[in-house]
Amino acid sequence: MGFSAGDDVVHPGYGLGKIVRLEEKQLAEAEMRWYYVLAIGKNTVWVPVRSDGSTALRAVTAKQELDQYRALLKSCPIKLERDRNKRRFEMKARLTQGSFRAMCEAVRDLTALGWYRRIGEGDAAVLEKVLDNLRREWAVAADLSLSEAVREVDALLQAGREVYKS
Repeated sequence: MGFSAGDDVVHPGYGLGKIVRLEEKQLAEAEMRWYYVLAIGKNTVWVPVRSDGSTALRAVTAKQELDQYRALLKSCPIKLERDRNKRRFEMKARLTQGSFRAMCEAVRDLTALGWYRRIGEGDAAVLEKVLDNLRREWAVAADLSLSEAVREVDALLQAGREVYKS
């Protein structure tokens, strides 16, 4: 199985966490199976390990890959669907991938949406959650404090705004 106790990992729905242990357990009348026990903030999440050894978790983005994501956050945003329901569906489909790239693109594009008009509560909630997860993973990947990561990510988004605002 791919992760060990103490590893930083990313859950597609909950964000950055730390592996506490691997445990075999029977939950809800199902047969015994392996779970990663993951600490995310003050919460504990049990993540099942599939029979082939795979899981929904992924490793934290490598530090050497951050340059491509710096460029991505400053790149030209993709125009989002005007209809909020279609936009919500589009964002959900993008973020279901769980990749760091998908998070960067979603943050870039939702941030850009706010350049032209006030974004609604639904978009704002998605942006806040994804941006928080992005900053936390960025901090671990770049070996920065969270406040340093916040400043860097925000500066990259602002640089993109300066280049692409119309």
